[in-house]
Amino acid sequence: MKIDLSRLQKQIKGKVYTDEIRRRLYSTDASAYREKPVAVVIPQDKEDLREIIKFAYESKTPIIPRGAGTSLAGQVVGSGIVVDLSKNLNKIIEINQEEHYAWVEPGVIRDELNIELKKYGLFFGPETSTSNRCTIGGMLGNNACGTHLPVYGTTRDQTLAVKAFLSDGSEVEFSEISVEEFSKKCKQNNLEGEIYRNLRDILSDDYNKEQIKKEFPHPDIRRRNTGYAIDLLIDTEPFGGKNKFNLAKLIAGSEGTLAVAYAVKLNLHPLPPNHKALLCVHFETLRQALEANIHILRYKPSAIELMDDKILELTKDNIDQNKNRFFVSGNPAAILIAEFNSGDKEQIKKVVAEVESDLRSRGYGYHFPLVWDADTKRVWDLRKAGLGILSNMPGDAKPQPVIEDTAVRVEDLPDYIEEFDEILTKHNLECVYYAHISTGELHLRPLINLKTEDGQKLFRQIAFDTAKLVKKYRGSLSGEHGDGRLRGEFIPLMMGEHNYNLLRQIKRTWDPYGILNPGKITDTPRMDTNLRYVAGQKTPEIKTVFDFSKSGGYLRMAEKCNGSADCRKSSIIGGTMCPSFKATRNEWNATRARANILREFITYGYKPDVFSHKEIYEILDTCLACKACKAECPSNVDITKLKAEFLQHYYDKNGIPLRTRLIANFPSLNKLMAMMPKFSNFIANSKAGKFFAKKIGFAQEREIPQVYKPLQKWYKNHSFEKKSPKKRVYLFNDEFINLNDPEVGVKAILLLERLGYQVIIPKHLESGRTYLSKGFVRKAKKIINQNIALLKDLVDEDTPLIGLEPSAILTFRDESLDLADKSLREDAKKIAENTMLFEEFFVKEIEAGRIKQEDFTTEEKHIKLHGHCYQKALASTKPTLQMLAFPKNYTVEEIPSGCCGMAGSFGYEAEHYELSMKVGEMILFPAVRNTPADWYVAAPGISCRHHISHGTGRKPLHPVEIMYEALLM
Repeated sequence: MKIDLSRLQKQIKGKVYTDEIRRRLYSTDASAYREKPVAVVIPQDKEDLREIIKFAYESKTPIIPRGAGTSLAGQVVGSGIVVDLSKNLNKIIEINQEEHYAWVEPGVIRDELNIELKKYGLFFGPETSTSNRCTIGGMLGNNACGTHLPVYGTTRDQTLAVKAFLSDGSEVEFSEISVEEFSKKCKQNNLEGEIYRNLRDILSDDYNKEQIKKEFPHPDIRRRNTGYAIDLLIDTEPFGGKNKFNLAKLIAGSEGTLAVAYAVKLNLHPLPPNHKALLCVHFETLRQALEANIHILRYKPSAIELMDDKILELTKDNIDQNKNRFFVSGNPAAILIAEFNSGDKEQIKKVVAEVESDLRSRGYGYHFPLVWDADTKRVWDLRKAGLGILSNMPGDAKPQPVIEDTAVRVEDLPDYIEEFDEILTKHNLECVYYAHISTGELHLRPLINLKTEDGQKLFRQIAFDTAKLVKKYRGSLSGEHGDGRLRGEFIPLMMGEHNYNLLRQIKRTWDPYGILNPGKITDTPRMDTNLRYVAGQKTPEIKTVFDFSKSGGYLRMAEKCNGSADCRKSSIIGGTMCPSFKATRNEWNATRARANILREFITYGYKPDVFSHKEIYEILDTCLACKACKAECPSNVDITKLKAEFLQHYYDKNGIPLRTRLIANFPSLNKLMAMMPKFSNFIANSKAGKFFAKKIGFAQEREIPQVYKPLQKWYKNHSFEKKSPKKRVYLFNDEFINLNDPEVGVKAILLLERLGYQVIIPKHLESGRTYLSKGFVRKAKKIINQNIALLKDLVDEDTPLIGLEPSAILTFRDESLDLADKSLREDAKKIAENTMLFEEFFVKEIEAGRIKQEDFTTEEKHIKLHGHCYQKALASTKPTLQMLAFPKNYTVEEIPSGCCGMAGSFGYEAEHYELSMKVGEMILFPAVRNTPADWYVAAPGISCRHHISHGTGRKPLHPVEIMYEALLM
C-alpha cells in the first residue's frame, strides 16, 4: 500500500518531512542500529498526535515515537514514521503542591521539570545519566531509573497515571482502579475493553501465574525491564493481590509498543535534605569494589556508583571532565561513589567514619576522600559523562552497548562478574565496568569492532552467552535501558517460550495491525541486523589539511559521536553547546545531527567525492563554530574543526561565494579601509554601502564594524618608560584589536606598563581566525606556520605571549597544534604552553605577588560578565572573574549565557541573522537589559560586544578597559 504522506500533512498543523537529510538524521539513536524511516513528523500538539496515529492505523504504517533519541537498544530506530515528541509536546500541564504530583507532556526534560518543581519544594526522583536532556516520555518508555533508585525507585514506581492514544486513535487514561472498575472496563465494547479482557484472561489463569512467577527475574531485583511487566500485575486486587490495578505500570517499560502517551502524572518528593556528601572510595582491584559495595549498603546510602580505571583514564583527555577529577588520587582500578544525605552534617560525618572504619578493617580501599554539597555535582558529572567519554577510545573497536544493562541481586554481583570475566577471556575481549553497583547493575561494555564480520558475529555471541549467564542468576537482561531490538531476541530464553507468547498475545491485542513501534520487545529481528556499520566496510582515508591522526582520521572524528545527545541541553540547563539547538530545539541544528550527517554521507553517500554533498553543507551551515563541542561533548567531537575542513574541500569543488571570500579576507580589507578610516566608515554604512552589503548577503539590520587607525601605529609612536621591568611580555596584536578596537589594546599596554611590565608587540601576522571560520584552512595553515616561525624563539615561560581577543589568541592553543608543519610541531606546543589570555596572565601575576590590590581603586563597582565561547571551551572564564573582582570593592557576576549568537561573521549573514538574535535573546540580552545602568557590562570578545550593543543598546566593555579605569594613576 502506497503511503500518501501529503494527506497526513494536510491533516496536521505540525510538519511532515521526507527529505534525505532528516530521514538520515533520525535513522540512528544512541545504539548500534541504523534504519532510515519513511518520514519524520513533528506534531504541534495532542490533536496532531491523534491524527498521526489514526493515519498510521488506516494506512497500516508503523510509527516510532521518539523523545531525545538517547535510547541504547534501538528503541527509536525503524522504517516507519518517526514521530518526534520533544519539539512541541513539552509543557508542564499541572503541578499540585499539596498532593505532590505533576501532569506533564512526554517531551518535558527531566531536569527542566525539577528546576520548575524546586519553586514548590518538590522534585521528581528517578535520575538517568542523560537527565539534562532526556524526556519524561522516553523515561516512561524505558522505565528509566538511574543513580538514586535505592531511594526513589524507577519511573514506573513514580508514575501515577498515563493519558494515551491506543493504536486505533482512541483516547484512554490509565490509573489506579478498583475491582469493580476493572470489571466495568472488561465490559466495554471497544479496543480498551479488549485490552482489559485479554489481561483478565491471561492473569486469571493459574498456569500462566505459575510460569510468570517462575521465569521472570527474581523479585528482589528492582532494576527489571525485560519484556512487559505482567509479573507486577499479578499482585493486584483483580487477581487476588494486595495492590491496586493500574495499567500505567504496564505502559512503563513498554517502549511505545502498546500506546502513545500524551500526558503523564508523576509522583513527586520533597526536596532532599540540605547536606549531601560523597565518599569516593579508591580500590586496587575491581573485585574489592564489588565486595565492598555489599558492606556499604548496610549504612543505607542514597546511591552507590562505580567507575573503573578505563573510564577514569579517558576523562584525562576531556577538557570539561578533567576539571572534575579533583578527588582522584593515584590510579585506582575502581572507585565507588557512595552518597549520604542528611539535614545534619555531623550525622553524615559519623556514618562516613563508620563506613571507612568498616572497609579498612576488611582490607578494602586505599583512599577515602569525602566531597561535600556543591562539589558533589562535579563528581556526578564525571560519572554521568561515562557513556559519551567511552567513544574517545582510539580505533574502530569501541565499548559496545550490547550487554550493558544486565542486573542481578547485589549479593550475586561479585560471582556474576567473575563468571562474566570468564566469558570475556574466552572471546579474548576487554570490558569497561561502571554505573549502578548499589542495585546489582553494572554497565558492561566489551570492546568490539562492528565494522568487521568477525566483530558483528562476536556482538551476537557475547549477547547470547551473557543472556544465559544472567538467566542462571535469575537476573534481568535489561535493568533500565530496555529491550528494544537489541535484547528482544533473547526474551524467550530469559522468561521461557510460554511467557514470551503471552507477551506477543498482549502486543497483538493492543496493536492488532502492528503499527506501534514494531520490532521492539516482541517479534524483533535478529539483534545483529540493521547495524550502523556494514560488515567489512572500509573506512575512507581522507586527505586533510588539519591533522586528524589523534582520532584516526576525519571520518573517525565524526564517528566518535555515539548519539548520547549531550548537545541537546537547553538554555535552561546551561552550558554553551549547542547554541543553534538551544535556540530552535530542532534536532537538525544539534551537534549530533552534524556528526551524523557527516558519517552518513561520507559512509553511505551517493557521490564519489565525499566533500561534494550539498546535504553536508546545509547541515553544517547553522553551526556557529563556537567550539563548545570540543569541550562539552564527552566524546570531544570537534564540529568546528570538521566544518572548517569540509568547507575547504567543498569550495575547492564548487567555487567560493563572494561574501565568503570577503569575510575570510576581512583583515586585508580592514587594512585598506584603515588608510582612510573616517571615509571608509562613512561609505560602509551609507545607503550605497548597505545596498552592496545586502546584494551579497549581509543582514541590513547590522552596522558594518568601524575601522580605526591601527594599534600598531600608536605603538610605534608610543614613548615607553625607561625602567627595569618586573617582567617582559609579548602582546599578540590581533587583526580585530589592531583595527577594530585599538583603544582596548592601548589600555592593555598602558595598564601593564603602569604596573611595571614591559609590553612588546613582536613581528607576527594575523591569527588566521577569519580564514578558519570560512574554511580557508590552507591559507590559515600558512599564516599559522609563519607565526610559529616568527615567535618560536621569543615566547617561553619567562616571556609569554598574551592576547586580548579570545578567538584570536586561542588559535595558538588549538588549531595551531593541528595545522603546524611536522618540523614546527614542538615549537607550536611550546608556544601553546606559554600563550595566555590577558586575564590569565594578570591573575598569574597576582598570585606571584607582582600585582597588588593597593594599585587599584577602592571605589565600589559591580560588573556583569559575558564570557567568550572559545574562552569557555579552550580556557576558562575563571581568570576573568578573578581579575575583575581584584579591586577591593569590585564585585562581578557571570551571565550563564553560553554563546552570544554573533559568532564572528555568523550574525552578520542575512540568512543567520534571526537565529543569531534568538540565541542572544535566550539569556544574554535579557540579563544585560536587567543590569542596572551604573553597573559595567563586560565581554572579552569583540563580536560579543557588537552583538550585545546591537541587541540591547548597552555598550559593553572589554575587561581590560574596566581594569584600566580602576587603576590608580
